Amino acid sequence: MKKHILSLTRRPSAGARGANRGGAARTAAPGARLGWLDALRGVAALIVALHHFDVLRLLPFGGFVWRNFDMGLFGVMLFFIVSGYIIPASLERRGDVRAFWIGRIFRIYPALIAALALSIMILPKGDGSVALLRTGDDLASLVANGLMLQDMLGVINSMNVTWTLCYEMIFYFFVTALFTRGLHRHSGPVAVVCAAAALGVGTAVGSQLLSTWLGSTRLLLLVVTPIALAGLAGVLTGRRWLTGAGAALLGGLGLVLITLNGRAPWFQTWMIFATMFAGTAVYRAQHAGSGRTRTLSLVSCGFVLVAGGLVGYLYNRGGFEDHTWTSGWRAWSFSYLAAWAAFGLGFLLRGRRFPRVLTWLGAISFSVYLVHFPLLRTIAPLVGVPPLPSSTLGRIAWTAIFVAAVLAASHLLYRLVELPMQDLGRRVQRAVDRRWPRTAAGLAAGTVAGPVAGAPAGPVPPQRTAEEERARMVAAGRDG
Repeated sequence: MKKHILSLTRRPSAGARGANRGGAARTAAPGARLGWLDALRGVAALIVALHHFDVLRLLPFGGFVWRNFDMGLFGVMLFFIVSGYIIPASLERRGDVRAFWIGRIFRIYPALIAALALSIMILPKGDGSVALLRTGDDLASLVANGLMLQDMLGVINSMNVTWTLCYEMIFYFFVTALFTRGLHRHSGPVAVVCAAAALGVGTAVGSQLLSTWLGSTRLLLLVVTPIALAGLAGVLTGRRWLTGAGAALLGGLGLVLITLNGRAPWFQTWMIFATMFAGTAVYRAQHAGSGRTRTLSLVSCGFVLVAGGLVGYLYNRGGFEDHTWTSGWRAWSFSYLAAWAAFGLGFLLRGRRFPRVLTWLGAISFSVYLVHFPLLRTIAPLVGVPPLPSSTLGRIAWTAIFVAAVLAASHLLYRLVELPMQDLGRRVQRAVDRRWPRTAAGLAAGTVAGPVAGAPAGPVPPQRTAEEERARMVAAGRDG
């Protein structure tokens, strides 16, 4: 989950100022241009936190909302849309598969490890919020969660919220495989195929079929682990044919796992990937160089929206709502459509500069997502919850304590772990590039110095080098 804050750009040279003077009035400032993504991600993270906080129980109309709208599903679907929009763009901007994966590794793992360690230290004795070393098979737990494929391997998530990271990881597999084969511009049709699978199959295919067939989680891990590691090793080599082979392994592994061994019902698993690729299709439509590409992307998004509403009505009932953690079809469908509505509103306002508090919340949103539940389980006993406060003032105070603690802890985790580790990741990337120069690792998209794939032809302002662009994006908190 990438984070974005206001841009910190270098002062342009006189020549660059002259070259850009004509377009300055027509182009939004970088901070305004990406502030909408910050706002969406920040809002999504806070809503997920309040969902686990069970804020609806504190409201007089909470029961009605719960029956018709699921805050948690809304938040994670909004996350998935934003990831679908920005992650492929990040890979194409880099034009370098290895740099993309190094950035991802240093972006996600350090914060996750720190959050797990902090949670283990602060959680009350006997609390099961962190299950990493408490499953009865610590080795399987460490390997599956280390690969971030646990939700597809029948292994308990290290934390209750990390199931979404599994979907993010497999999305990276798919994006990498498509990119290395020059198919990344076909995200619209891919989204349609995923949505059609969700709509057509629904619940006809069972969950975790491989786990049942192999009969042992460890046996499944013995098969999956070398394939995943070989694929990652391939994309990290920087060599063209090894990158392509590694990407193919990762893409194939991801496809097998989501088809045969997902924990969630088939319709939800495939709608998640349809949603992320539809987010990419929005990016394609925005930067389309032809009317045909724009139309195809928009039609694909429309199909995904319709499918997302229908699958909830058709399948999220008869006990399957227990597997999606929602109250029924209304909660699933309305929340899904609301996530798209929120994204659409943010997209329409993308040219405006958003309040700094929202861009800051977007910057720390990954930390908010990771720490809010352990903090809730730690703070609640200290203030005597449960039972919930009976007075309105008491409920407001309890909510304020929780939100303040989450935001403070998340800011510290962001400043002390996320930012330094991203900086370390950049240094590692430069060292790797010096030691093992890549050979056309970006096979399908242009380099950073070129125009965005699918952008209209015509005069463009002076371009930064790849290194300058990465430095600028990192300084703005937008990279990886």
